[in-house]
Amino acid sequence: MTDFQIPRFPLGDYIDNGLEWLNRAISQETSATADFVNSLVMSIVDFLTFFPPVVLMLLITALAFWIKRSVKFSIFTFLGLYLLYNFNLWEPTMQTLALVVISTLVAISLGMPLGVLAALSKHAKSAIWPVLDFMQTLPPFVYLIPAIPFFGLGYTSAMFSTVIFAMPPAIRMTTLGIEQVPSELSEAADSFGSTRMQKLIKLQLPLAAPSIRAGINQTILLSLSMVVIAAMIGAKGLGGRVWEAIQRLEPGKGFEAGIGIVIVAIILDRLVGHVKKKQAA
Repeated sequence: MTDFQIPRFPLGDYIDNGLEWLNRAISQETSATADFVNSLVMSIVDFLTFFPPVVLMLLITALAFWIKRSVKFSIFTFLGLYLLYNFNLWEPTMQTLALVVISTLVAISLGMPLGVLAALSKHAKSAIWPVLDFMQTLPPFVYLIPAIPFFGLGYTSAMFSTVIFAMPPAIRMTTLGIEQVPSELSEAADSFGSTRMQKLIKLQLPLAAPSIRAGINQTILLSLSMVVIAAMIGAKGLGGRVWEAIQRLEPGKGFEAGIGIVIVAIILDRLVGHVKKKQAA
């Protein structure tokens, strides 16, 4: 009896060939983008590390007090940053912050217009929503794979992966916020002769602001988590120290870097969350 075998569908070969073709077609553009992003991140890190660490700690603590008006949180911010400096993790912390800030700004600037488009057009939403479902179910490590052929190892691949991973909440929450605007208010705006743009800017976006800010908060925290994972492809920062500790079997240094990631995450989450509550009040 002859065994019956179903031919294997060569999906992986198709993806490899497609990425190779695309890489050849846009190699100059990707090379220029990689150079620009690398120089931008390094410039921001150089700027942040130009100041003595104590000066920057005091500035960040003052900013935390100005935003949150909490002595306890300000003390936690200063002591947390000082602990990172004490662990000799100051420069990796600045690298992580630079990547998170740039990636978040890019993800929001791309995500919010797509969210508005999905809210205003059913056809656009039917095209965008399945892609978001696919993106949010992929394991984070998979995002590292397509970035490497185009941008190589380093900051640019890390930022590319981080932007793609962190963008879905900005799109979803913008769309949901606009869709939850009461229909009576939209009809009233129409009855007064408002154009679509006027209704969007003066009615829908202000009412959707709490949802949009929640999406921005999620985007920031997802950016931080992905920047840590992206250390595997040369993102450096606190994630890089964790990755080095794993490779060298140094659990103590890995734990110190992990504490640093938690401190940065708490500071960012509390600051952004308080801005959200303050503006919603």
